[in-house]
Amino acid sequence: MQSEKNKEQEKGNLTEGQKIRRRTFISFFSFIALNSAAYSGWRWLYKKAPEEAAGITAGAKKPLRRALNKTELAFRKIFSPNHFAKTYPKSSAAKKVRVNGDIGLGKPVDTANWKLKVVKTPGEVLQVSLEELKALPKTEIIFDFKCVEGWDQIQHWAGVKLMDFIRHYHLEEQAKMEYAGLVTPDKEYYVGIDMPSFLHPQTILAYEMNDQPLRPEHGAPVRLIIPVKYGIKNLKNIASISFSNNRPPDYWAEQGYDYYSGL
Repeated sequence: MQSEKNKEQEKGNLTEGQKIRRRTFISFFSFIALNSAAYSGWRWLYKKAPEEAAGITAGAKKPLRRALNKTELAFRKIFSPNHFAKTYPKSSAAKKVRVNGDIGLGKPVDTANWKLKVVKTPGEVLQVSLEELKALPKTEIIFDFKCVEGWDQIQHWAGVKLMDFIRHYHLEEQAKMEYAGLVTPDKEYYVGIDMPSFLHPQTILAYEMNDQPLRPEHGAPVRLIIPVKYGIKNLKNIASISFSNNRPPDYWAEQGYDYYSGL
Protein backbone atom coordinates (compact mmCIF):
# COMPACT_ATOMS: atom_id res chain seq x y z
CA MET A 1 0.00 0.00 0.00
CA GLN A 2 2.84 2.35 0.83
CA SER A 3 4.45 1.70 -2.53
CA GLU A 4 1.24 2.63 -4.36
CA LYS A 5 0.94 5.82 -2.31
CA ASN A 6 4.54 6.73 -3.17
CA LYS A 7 3.81 6.28 -6.89
CA GLU A 8 0.76 8.51 -6.67
CA GLN A 9 2.81 11.08 -4.79
CA GLU A 10 5.53 10.98 -7.45
CA LYS A 11 2.92 11.57 -10.17
CA GLY A 12 1.60 14.53 -8.24
CA ASN A 13 5.09 15.93 -7.92
CA LEU A 14 5.70 15.97 -11.72
CA THR A 15 6.33 19.42 -13.13
CA GLU A 16 4.08 20.76 -15.89
CA GLY A 17 6.91 20.29 -18.38
CA GLN A 18 7.36 16.66 -17.35
CA LYS A 19 3.59 16.05 -17.74
CA ILE A 20 3.65 17.54 -21.24
CA ARG A 21 6.66 15.38 -22.22
CA ARG A 22 4.92 12.30 -20.81
CA ARG A 23 1.73 12.97 -22.79
CA THR A 24 3.77 13.69 -25.93
CA PHE A 25 5.67 10.42 -25.52
CA ILE A 26 2.46 8.41 -25.12
CA SER A 27 0.76 10.20 -28.04
CA PHE A 28 3.77 9.70 -30.34
CA PHE A 29 4.05 5.96 -29.74
CA SER A 30 0.26 5.53 -29.97
CA PHE A 31 0.42 7.29 -33.35
CA ILE A 32 3.25 4.99 -34.49
CA ALA A 33 1.34 1.90 -33.37
CA LEU A 34 -1.90 2.93 -35.10
CA ASN A 35 -0.12 3.80 -38.33
CA SER A 36 1.79 0.51 -38.27
CA ALA A 37 -1.51 -1.35 -37.87
CA ALA A 38 -3.11 0.66 -40.70
CA TYR A 39 -0.12 0.04 -42.98
CA SER A 40 -0.17 -3.68 -42.22
CA GLY A 41 -3.89 -3.77 -43.01
CA TRP A 42 -3.33 -1.89 -46.26
CA ARG A 43 -0.54 -4.27 -47.32
CA TRP A 44 -2.72 -7.27 -46.56
CA LEU A 45 -5.66 -5.82 -48.52
CA TYR A 46 -3.65 -4.99 -51.64
CA LYS A 47 -1.07 -7.80 -51.54
CA LYS A 48 -2.67 -10.84 -49.92
CA ALA A 49 -6.47 -10.42 -49.79
CA PRO A 50 -8.25 -12.63 -52.36
CA GLU A 51 -9.66 -11.16 -55.58
CA GLU A 52 -13.41 -11.09 -56.13
CA ALA A 53 -14.80 -13.57 -58.66
CA ALA A 54 -15.12 -12.02 -62.12
CA GLY A 55 -18.68 -11.25 -63.14
CA ILE A 56 -20.75 -8.07 -63.38
CA THR A 57 -18.13 -6.61 -61.08
CA ALA A 58 -14.45 -7.55 -61.05
CA GLY A 59 -10.97 -6.25 -60.40
CA ALA A 60 -11.39 -5.48 -56.69
CA LYS A 61 -10.29 -7.37 -53.59
CA LYS A 62 -13.09 -9.31 -51.93
CA PRO A 63 -13.10 -7.23 -48.70
CA LEU A 64 -13.16 -4.01 -50.73
CA ARG A 65 -16.04 -5.22 -52.90
CA ARG A 66 -17.99 -6.20 -49.78
CA ALA A 67 -17.42 -2.71 -48.41
CA LEU A 68 -18.56 -1.14 -51.70
CA ASN A 69 -21.70 -3.29 -51.71
CA LYS A 70 -22.49 -2.29 -48.11
CA THR A 71 -22.00 1.36 -49.07
CA GLU A 72 -24.40 0.91 -51.99
CA LEU A 73 -27.07 -0.51 -49.70
CA ALA A 74 -26.67 2.47 -47.39
CA PHE A 75 -26.93 4.94 -50.28
CA ARG A 76 -29.98 3.21 -51.72
CA LYS A 77 -31.76 3.35 -48.35
CA ILE A 78 -31.38 7.11 -48.09
CA PHE A 79 -31.96 7.83 -51.80
CA SER A 80 -34.98 10.00 -52.54
CA PRO A 81 -36.34 11.39 -55.81
CA ASN A 82 -37.04 14.54 -53.82
CA HIS A 83 -33.35 15.09 -53.14
CA PHE A 84 -32.05 17.32 -55.93
CA ALA A 85 -28.54 18.17 -56.99
CA LYS A 86 -27.86 21.85 -56.45
CA THR A 87 -28.44 23.98 -59.55
CA TYR A 88 -26.86 27.28 -60.58
CA PRO A 89 -27.60 30.29 -62.82
CA LYS A 90 -26.55 29.93 -66.44
CA SER A 91 -23.87 32.58 -65.93
CA SER A 92 -22.01 30.20 -63.59
CA ALA A 93 -21.58 27.48 -66.23
CA ALA A 94 -18.10 26.82 -67.60
CA LYS A 95 -17.52 28.11 -71.13
CA LYS A 96 -14.85 25.48 -71.73
CA VAL A 97 -16.30 22.17 -70.58
CA ARG A 98 -13.90 19.46 -69.46
CA VAL A 99 -13.97 16.11 -71.23
CA ASN A 100 -14.40 13.12 -68.92
CA GLY A 101 -13.04 10.27 -71.05
CA ASP A 102 -13.35 9.13 -74.64
CA ILE A 103 -14.03 5.37 -74.40
CA GLY A 104 -16.75 4.40 -76.85
CA LEU A 105 -16.30 7.49 -79.03
CA GLY A 106 -14.01 5.93 -81.61
CA LYS A 107 -16.42 5.94 -84.54
CA PRO A 108 -17.94 9.12 -86.04
CA VAL A 109 -21.73 9.32 -85.82
CA ASP A 110 -24.01 10.08 -88.76
CA THR A 111 -26.33 12.44 -86.86
CA ALA A 112 -28.81 12.70 -89.75
CA ASN A 113 -29.49 8.96 -89.66
CA TRP A 114 -28.93 8.39 -85.95
CA LYS A 115 -31.67 6.65 -84.01
CA LEU A 116 -31.84 5.85 -80.31
CA LYS A 117 -32.82 2.20 -79.84
CA VAL A 118 -34.93 1.37 -76.80
CA VAL A 119 -35.37 -2.36 -76.18
CA LYS A 120 -38.90 -2.73 -74.86
CA THR A 121 -38.87 -6.55 -75.04
CA PRO A 122 -36.37 -8.93 -76.66
CA GLY A 123 -38.44 -8.83 -79.85
CA GLU A 124 -39.61 -5.19 -79.78
CA VAL A 125 -37.26 -2.27 -80.29
CA LEU A 126 -38.38 1.35 -80.32
CA GLN A 127 -36.30 3.66 -82.54
CA VAL A 128 -36.30 7.41 -81.94
CA SER A 129 -34.59 9.95 -84.21
CA LEU A 130 -32.87 13.09 -82.99
CA GLU A 131 -35.62 15.25 -84.49
CA GLU A 132 -38.30 13.23 -82.70
CA LEU A 133 -36.38 13.63 -79.47
CA LYS A 134 -36.10 17.39 -79.98
CA ALA A 135 -39.84 17.62 -80.55
CA LEU A 136 -40.44 16.74 -76.89
CA PRO A 137 -40.38 19.43 -74.17
CA LYS A 138 -36.88 20.75 -73.61
CA THR A 139 -35.33 20.76 -70.14
CA GLU A 140 -32.17 22.60 -69.06
CA ILE A 141 -29.96 21.94 -66.06
CA ILE A 142 -26.89 23.75 -64.73
CA PHE A 143 -25.23 21.68 -62.01
CA ASP A 144 -21.86 20.70 -60.58
CA PHE A 145 -20.67 17.75 -62.67
CA LYS A 146 -18.41 15.51 -60.54
CA CYS A 147 -15.74 13.11 -61.79
CA VAL A 148 -14.28 10.18 -59.82
CA GLU A 149 -10.85 11.57 -60.74
CA GLY A 150 -11.49 14.30 -58.18
CA TRP A 151 -12.46 17.30 -60.29
CA ASP A 152 -15.82 19.00 -60.63
CA GLN A 153 -17.20 21.75 -62.87
CA ILE A 154 -20.47 23.65 -63.17
CA GLN A 155 -21.91 22.72 -66.57
CA HIS A 156 -24.96 23.64 -68.62
CA TRP A 157 -26.84 20.88 -70.44
CA ALA A 158 -30.19 20.67 -72.20
CA GLY A 159 -32.34 17.90 -73.60
CA VAL A 160 -35.36 15.77 -72.79
CA LYS A 161 -36.20 14.92 -69.20
CA LEU A 162 -36.07 11.14 -68.98
CA MET A 163 -39.45 10.93 -67.26
CA ASP A 164 -41.01 12.90 -70.14
CA PHE A 165 -39.41 10.45 -72.56
CA ILE A 166 -40.74 7.47 -70.58
CA ARG A 167 -44.28 8.85 -70.53
CA HIS A 168 -44.33 9.94 -74.18
CA TYR A 169 -43.22 6.54 -75.46
CA HIS A 170 -45.30 4.56 -72.93
CA LEU A 171 -42.35 2.86 -71.26
CA GLU A 172 -43.94 2.78 -67.81
CA GLU A 173 -43.85 -1.04 -67.64
CA GLN A 174 -40.16 -1.12 -68.54
CA ALA A 175 -39.49 1.55 -65.91
CA LYS A 176 -40.83 -0.82 -63.23
CA MET A 177 -37.77 -3.03 -63.67
CA GLU A 178 -34.77 -2.66 -61.38
CA TYR A 179 -32.07 -1.53 -63.79
CA ALA A 180 -31.38 0.29 -67.04
CA GLY A 181 -28.45 -0.55 -69.31
CA LEU A 182 -26.96 1.93 -71.79
CA VAL A 183 -24.40 1.19 -74.51
CA THR A 184 -22.37 3.17 -77.08
CA PRO A 185 -22.63 2.26 -80.81
CA ASP A 186 -19.30 0.38 -80.79
CA LYS A 187 -20.25 -1.39 -77.53
CA GLU A 188 -16.91 -0.32 -76.06
CA TYR A 189 -18.54 1.61 -73.21
CA TYR A 190 -21.59 0.55 -71.25
CA VAL A 191 -23.20 1.36 -67.92
CA GLY A 192 -25.77 -0.18 -65.63
CA ILE A 193 -27.89 2.14 -63.48
CA ASP A 194 -30.36 1.37 -60.73
CA MET A 195 -33.83 2.42 -61.81
CA PRO A 196 -34.60 4.88 -58.96
CA SER A 197 -31.52 6.90 -59.93
CA PHE A 198 -32.22 6.57 -63.65
CA LEU A 199 -35.74 7.95 -63.15
CA HIS A 200 -34.61 10.84 -60.94
CA PRO A 201 -36.40 14.07 -61.99
CA GLN A 202 -33.08 15.70 -62.99
CA THR A 203 -31.96 12.93 -65.37
CA ILE A 204 -32.03 14.05 -69.00
CA LEU A 205 -31.17 12.74 -72.46
CA ALA A 206 -28.99 15.69 -73.41
CA TYR A 207 -28.45 16.94 -76.97
CA GLU A 208 -27.12 20.44 -76.17
CA MET A 209 -24.31 21.91 -74.12
CA ASN A 210 -24.08 25.69 -73.55
CA ASP A 211 -26.99 26.20 -75.97
CA GLN A 212 -25.13 24.44 -78.79
CA PRO A 213 -25.44 20.91 -80.23
CA LEU A 214 -23.19 18.44 -78.48
CA ARG A 215 -19.70 18.08 -79.85
CA PRO A 216 -18.39 14.54 -80.53
CA GLU A 217 -16.03 14.58 -77.53
CA HIS A 218 -18.98 15.42 -75.27
CA GLY A 219 -21.20 12.63 -76.57
CA ALA A 220 -22.93 13.81 -79.74
CA PRO A 221 -25.64 13.43 -80.73
CA VAL A 222 -27.24 12.39 -77.41
CA ARG A 223 -25.77 11.51 -74.03
CA LEU A 224 -27.01 10.79 -70.55
CA ILE A 225 -26.84 13.48 -67.88
CA ILE A 226 -27.64 12.07 -64.45
CA PRO A 227 -26.64 14.53 -61.69
CA VAL A 228 -27.08 12.00 -58.87
CA LYS A 229 -24.18 9.92 -60.25
CA TYR A 230 -20.47 10.44 -60.87
CA GLY A 231 -19.41 11.20 -64.43
CA ILE A 232 -18.54 7.57 -65.22
CA LYS A 233 -22.28 6.80 -65.31
CA ASN A 234 -23.12 9.73 -67.63
CA LEU A 235 -22.74 7.69 -70.80
CA LYS A 236 -21.93 9.58 -74.01
CA ASN A 237 -23.23 8.84 -77.50
CA ILE A 238 -26.09 6.58 -76.46
CA ALA A 239 -26.88 3.87 -79.00
CA SER A 240 -29.35 1.84 -76.98
CA ILE A 241 -31.24 1.63 -73.70
CA SER A 242 -32.51 -1.63 -72.24
CA PHE A 243 -34.25 -2.63 -69.02
CA SER A 244 -33.68 -5.59 -66.72
CA ASN A 245 -34.27 -6.98 -63.25
CA ASN A 246 -30.64 -8.12 -63.21
CA ARG A 247 -27.61 -5.85 -63.12
CA PRO A 248 -26.50 -5.00 -66.66
CA PRO A 249 -22.76 -5.01 -67.43
CA ASP A 250 -20.89 -1.87 -66.39
CA TYR A 251 -17.50 -0.90 -67.82
CA TRP A 252 -15.90 0.58 -64.72
CA ALA A 253 -17.46 -1.91 -62.30
CA GLU A 254 -15.60 -4.57 -64.28
CA GLN A 255 -12.38 -2.65 -63.56
CA GLY A 256 -12.93 -2.70 -59.80
CA TYR A 257 -14.94 0.51 -59.33
CA ASP A 258 -18.16 0.95 -57.38
CA TYR A 259 -21.17 -0.24 -59.40
CA TYR A 260 -23.53 2.27 -57.81
CA SER A 261 -21.29 5.38 -58.09
CA GLY A 262 -23.90 7.59 -56.43
CA LEU A 263 -23.54 11.08 -55.01
